[in-house]
Amino acid sequence: MKNLFDISGKTAIVTGGSSGIGAMIAQGFVENGVKTYICARKPGPLMAKAEELSKLGECVAIPADLSTVEGIEKVVAEVSAKEDHIDILINNAGANWAEPIDTFPEAAWDKVMNINIKSIFFMTQKCLPLLRKNATAEDPARVINTASVHGFENPGLPTYAYSASKSGVIHLTKHLATDLASSHINVNGIAPGYFVSKMTAGIASDKAFEQEVISRIPRGRPGDMEDMAGTAIYLVSRASAWLDGHTIVLDGGQIA
Repeated sequence: MKNLFDISGKTAIVTGGSSGIGAMIAQGFVENGVKTYICARKPGPLMAKAEELSKLGECVAIPADLSTVEGIEKVVAEVSAKEDHIDILINNAGANWAEPIDTFPEAAWDKVMNINIKSIFFMTQKCLPLLRKNATAEDPARVINTASVHGFENPGLPTYAYSASKSGVIHLTKHLATDLASSHINVNGIAPGYFVSKMTAGIASDKAFEQEVISRIPRGRPGDMEDMAGTAIYLVSRASAWLDGHTIVLDGGQIA
């Protein structure tokens, strides 16, 4: 059983892979021998991240707006032109918006929902032929959806669309898992707690607030790259082949 966590030779797509949690997962994959396609809306940071990760292994950048089906189809077409299958899909692209309930705008609600929940469904749908191609009962293809601890509880912040969308991700993960199991595709989620990233920059910039957030984490620190990459590697390795339809809460004990 010494190779339970070996993922070398696999091929992956990581959405939202230019920064934050997506970049953490992408680096973990690349360093462990996975050919990794990363996608994000802004070409500059995406290309820079792909160049950085390419020094560690195989990493290819595909700029695209994944809030639209057209953008998703662009990514899948580019990957399909180079690969006859993928083993792993990480649905990580996300957005947030904080504003008091009295003024929370419709445009912000739609933006967050489109990228946080709609893109997960349609990215998975469009990748099904690639995911099914090499999947077997012994070695299923894997889909991981990035949720959030805020999908389980009131975050105490006016991020209404974000928390609603992440709760939807948790349920959609269960729904997709049960429907795709017969195709030998496992679907699971990761619900991160506090990780220092672009999305949590507002917390990190206010040291007093950040210390308050950390004080609610039993492990006493934010999550780091090894925590995130290690969980993702587990979920795409042989070690988790019988884990399906679950969302792992990765929060240092905060929810507990």
